[in-house]
Amino acid sequence: MRVVIAPDSFKGTATAAEVAAAVGDGWLVERPDDDVLLAPMADGGEGTLDAFEAAGAGAVRVPVTVTGPAGSPVDTSWLRLPDGRAVVELAATSGLPLLGDELLPDTATSAGFGEAIAAALDAGATGLVLGIGGSASTDGGRPVLEALGYDGPGLRALPPLGVTVLTDVTSPLLGPTGAAAVFGPQKGITPDRIASFDERLSDWAAQFPAVDPTTPGAGAAGGVGFGLLAWGATLARGASAIAEVLGLPALLDGADVVITGEGRFDGQSAAGKVPVVVHSLGAAHAPTARIMLVAGAIDAPLDDYDAAASLTVLATQTTGEPSDALTDPLRFATIAGQRLARMA
Repeated sequence: MRVVIAPDSFKGTATAAEVAAAVGDGWLVERPDDDVLLAPMADGGEGTLDAFEAAGAGAVRVPVTVTGPAGSPVDTSWLRLPDGRAVVELAATSGLPLLGDELLPDTATSAGFGEAIAAALDAGATGLVLGIGGSASTDGGRPVLEALGYDGPGLRALPPLGVTVLTDVTSPLLGPTGAAAVFGPQKGITPDRIASFDERLSDWAAQFPAVDPTTPGAGAAGGVGFGLLAWGATLARGASAIAEVLGLPALLDGADVVITGEGRFDGQSAAGKVPVVVHSLGAAHAPTARIMLVAGAIDAPLDDYDAAASLTVLATQTTGEPSDALTDPLRFATIAGQRLARMA
């Protein structure tokens, strides 16, 4: 059988490439003669650089040191593509995991993301592809624009090939489905303070009357989506855009099994995250294929998937300790691959 394995990263525990390889290894233990293709995915968050680097021969990582979300220096990189564009990942410059165990709702900043963008432009980038998932802040993207000249000499011009922003979030900037209300709690904003953060974001939005804060995705990354719209960038669905760059539709042609996954499959997964995008592409390009899911934890209906494996459940069954799935996810991803192969 032809098997395509296209998961997202298990954020904070394993990269998409590691998960794909582990699931593939497990599958081949049970079915060593199958043709297994690995296609690690991303949605604009953690792993976006990895996905583009794997897809583009000649892509080069360029090191850069920026201001991290806590204000201290972070050594990271951006990616120069063969066509002259640059890929910059917010998770690698201003991401929530960079804070460690301490959330900083009032002071976490997206400045480093803006600094990395500026560095790419200074190095001659002819266009930008920006992944904005996984942010630590709720600052509306103001520090990003400041790094690009706002409140100073004036905002830098867009590069000739434009700026495409990859996000899996469709939230507006403000209101009950906005940046502060939906994503603020995971960044340390308590329920009683959401209104005050929303008010700050509203004041910021008022400085750009031509930009509609209700635009889907304006609330992504704590409002960085809005800030980039104010610069003139274009928002795109992250996983869908990356799938096209990776050539995933062609890889799926003729597949007998398609395996996807993410760290936690829940109610937010339907909003354009990797498993849903891969499922949709599988249905279109491999209509007879079995679609399978591997996730660290599963907390949503699985009606559309032929089989699924939760690492938490596997850990419980094999060790009696669900937390083992977090401490050793690749071991259990391998077990998951074996289990799914037995179901094929």
